[in-house]
Amino acid sequence: MEKLKERWGIDSNLQVVVICVVFAITGSSSVYVAKPFLAWIGMARETFPESWWGGFLYWTLRLLLIFPFYQVLLVVYGWLFGQFRFFWNFEKKMLSRMGLSFLFSKK
Repeated sequence: MEKLKERWGIDSNLQVVVICVVFAITGSSSVYVAKPFLAWIGMARETFPESWWGGFLYWTLRLLLIFPFYQVLLVVYGWLFGQFRFFWNFEKKMLSRMGLSFLFSKK
């Protein structure tokens, strides 16, 4: 636990627990939200062909949607649980490692 606190730059064990809870809730929520969103935009599983590539296409789209939902929900849940600064910095660091640091560039 001490290594996590040092690595994340936090002070208390309660913060570690809250951060882990936020990660868990965010992962579950992003997976849950992707399915109704696809249905809402008219791309429910039933609209794809029953062949193997129909399922492959559906799941590929769903997985691609999970990523942006996760990013947004992580910051929202972090804010709701009082850890906005940690998750905002985490988000910037993660996106910059993916080559998307231009989204946060200061000009």
